[in-house]
Amino acid sequence: MNRKNMILVTIVLALAALGAMGQYLSSATHAQKPSAPAGDITPARSDDLTPTLYLPLVLMNHSPGLVQPSDLAYLGAFRLPGGDDAPPTFAYGGQAMTYRPDGDSGGGDEYPGSLFITGHDTVNYVAEISIPAPVSSTNLNALNTATMLQGFSDVRGGLFDAMNEMPRVGMEYLPAQFGQTSAKLHLAWGAHHQDEGSSTQAPSHAWCDLTLSAPNTQGAWWMGETSVERLYRVNDYIFEIPSAWADTHLRGAKLATGRYRDGGWSGMGPNIFAYGPWLDGSPPASDTILATHKLLAYSSSYAGGGDHTLDYYHDSDDWAGGAWLTAGAKSTVVFVGTKGGGDYWWYGYSSPAGDGVPCVHIPQPGEDEPRCYRSSDGSSCVDDFPTCTGYAIDSKGWWSSRFDAQIIFYNPADLAAVKNGTKESYEPQPYATLDIDERLFLSWPSDTDIDCGTGDQRKCRTGAVAYDRANGFLYVLERFSDEAKPVVHVWQVE
Repeated sequence: MNRKNMILVTIVLALAALGAMGQYLSSATHAQKPSAPAGDITPARSDDLTPTLYLPLVLMNHSPGLVQPSDLAYLGAFRLPGGDDAPPTFAYGGQAMTYRPDGDSGGGDEYPGSLFITGHDTVNYVAEISIPAPVSSTNLNALNTATMLQGFSDVRGGLFDAMNEMPRVGMEYLPAQFGQTSAKLHLAWGAHHQDEGSSTQAPSHAWCDLTLSAPNTQGAWWMGETSVERLYRVNDYIFEIPSAWADTHLRGAKLATGRYRDGGWSGMGPNIFAYGPWLDGSPPASDTILATHKLLAYSSSYAGGGDHTLDYYHDSDDWAGGAWLTAGAKSTVVFVGTKGGGDYWWYGYSSPAGDGVPCVHIPQPGEDEPRCYRSSDGSSCVDDFPTCTGYAIDSKGWWSSRFDAQIIFYNPADLAAVKNGTKESYEPQPYATLDIDERLFLSWPSDTDIDCGTGDQRKCRTGAVAYDRANGFLYVLERFSDEAKPVVHVWQVE
């Protein structure tokens, strides 16, 4: 054990004796992040296969003003309605979700409002559902099922039809803002590859009305600039920024948008860019470059430089959605996703034996060099695994030895410091992490095994996120958990 770890253990034991860390004693601890090696790779975690709190950060940020993992009480889950026939189905869906406070006027239960959710991920039609009471059970058949309030409709308005290869989608409800006469769904659309001509190097954001069959979609608009590098950073998730914070720091820009794309093309960690399209017009003219405020952005491998990453970064990470949580005087910014872990990460194929051993892609002439990294120190492991046989060629992508569903917590004060210029956009790091694998069903249809993996090496665990600020309900989609449909999990923020 190195000296840093000995010091950390001593601190933890002392705090445990005082009862100050009682809620964390069942969690394993992480070592301090080692220094970055050459090659723009920041070391990932070096512990065993169980992801837990980033303990050194928790010790520094256990503030009464921050929402902690222990403040999230799990309530259960519910199912989505309908069958599996595409495209008007939730099967293979769940890329975007948002909460509407007045959406279910006839509910009369403890879970008011409704959810807008995107369906099958090739076209991402949008539907609106009621919110039934969640049930905490490991049996899917014990869960309540939502009812459809508005059926699936295409809200793209012809703006994003060309983005049909593995599109990324964001969506957030806001009531009417300055110059608007009605509430809107704010939209983002992105392509898997943004650099394939004018069809993908295109403006990414829009808004539409809440009547899905007549959406009156307006846009599309650019986020701050028109570069491909910026597109990769902004065109997935959207979530609301609390009005008071937005008014104080962002001149009223109440929407946070961002994207995480594997391989670091969007930056080696999640992004947050704040914007408010109503501040640029009602609506802004199509092709307008909207004003944005950068609050979080790590180094990008697409932009070709920098070694500033999310702590314990793997290229295979997937941060699918976020929310700005508030509970009384406490707040936090969370991202929910599937975190790469274990001993290695690499570009190639899922482990043929299912044991987390790297199966590295051996490039052809003219391709990038083979890529395989040790989680302990970020060094190359290519020479340790020169060959691999028996793999599924269609599984090519970024992989880790294992994956876990996690919620990571950021301090809003760090984002304010970025905006004020006292921190760089890559300096904020999570102060805590919550592993939510134990809450998931982790059942999936076999036709997703090649793309998403199996067992501990299963990707595709979580989808979009929505938040009911008035009642403190956090909604998280688990993908492919009800055959091909998502299931909605619910936490109470206390």
